[in-house]
Amino acid sequence: MADVSRRRAAYASLVAARAKTRDPALIRAFATVPREAFCGPGPWQVMGEAGPEIVPADDPGGLYRDVLVALLPGEGINNGEPSLHALALAAAALRPGERVVQVGVGGGYYTAILAELVGPEGRVDAFEVEPTLAAQAAAALAGYPQVVVHSRSGAEGPLPEADFVSVNAGATAPLALWLDALSPTGRLIVPLTPDRGWGGLLLARRRGPGRPADILEARFLARTLFVPCLGARSREGAARLGMAFAADGMDKVRSLRRGSAPDGSAWLAGEGWWLSRRRADATA
Repeated sequence: MADVSRRRAAYASLVAARAKTRDPALIRAFATVPREAFCGPGPWQVMGEAGPEIVPADDPGGLYRDVLVALLPGEGINNGEPSLHALALAAAALRPGERVVQVGVGGGYYTAILAELVGPEGRVDAFEVEPTLAAQAAAALAGYPQVVVHSRSGAEGPLPEADFVSVNAGATAPLALWLDALSPTGRLIVPLTPDRGWGGLLLARRRGPGRPADILEARFLARTLFVPCLGARSREGAARLGMAFAADGMDKVRSLRRGSAPDGSAWLAGEGWWLSRRRADATA
């Protein structure tokens, strides 16, 4: 157990370094949560640098690398890349006592990380549409009273108000449902992905009380690939994203705007929303 704890601590430092964060709370969370408790019974299949590998059930320390861990291999569902999740969580800058909506729980590993970050005074409403994973996650997260696992889609309402909405599957739009759930200082992180090729991990942030709720600060954090988010995809939206990412320029996105007509600053226009190269505080 001491060896696993040391490997977990080293892993936390590696993940933080790759995510370019020194946030002590985030590093502590990754060093605290036992990944093996949220990946089903071993042995585990991981995607190493040289391809698929098997980690024996009696060596959970082998999970403490920046690799994907298969949850439902036949469906392509995995535990997610730790450094990418750390990058997103560092950008979200969660504080103790905040409320989180998580769309796509998987086995519950990153739900536990979220619970560590918001602490016992916070709350995490975690939604998982796959019944087997929802049940597995609920059992694994039983030690976190601030977590409630909902065995249903997080792409359908109602959703509680949240300071952070974390989407862990590829959507073709930042759903109005997710944006409407944000508190006045709420943040949304969602992978916007076409049907083929790379997409981008979008961070959108409301600017506080008294600021227009339909203009959010926004930027892409990284290029990414995710499994599809059921209920949050359309063929037209995927095609628009495919063209936009092929043309590049995602690094120029500065705001997400709703309920207004796209202008010449638009990088991508969806249905009722668009991404602009203008800052959120720019009006013309």
